[in-house]
Amino acid sequence: MTMEELMNELQGQKTYQEDPNHISFEKLFNEAFMSKYSNYKSFDEFVTKGNFQVKTEEDVADIPDELFDRHVVRETKFADWKSMLETANKEYVRN
Repeated sequence: MTMEELMNELQGQKTYQEDPNHISFEKLFNEAFMSKYSNYKSFDEFVTKGNFQVKTEEDVADIPDELFDRHVVRETKFADWKSMLETANKEYVRN
């Protein structure tokens, strides 16, 4: 383990990229997916429209479910965040 990795671990800043099974939101909610299911070309545009302050995937997890579900219903073709995330995962695996 390098000194930088040790410092990141000690500071609680391990990134998802370290997990080979993790798929980033950028890949899951790519332009094709967002254009197909919403009026946005990116996940960033989508969360910005909802006035959510999102810089990391953890920030998305911190949004109260009820608020995020309402935003998903208003701005996408999904009934809630869970179904949006599940569909994105299925389409990613299929491709």
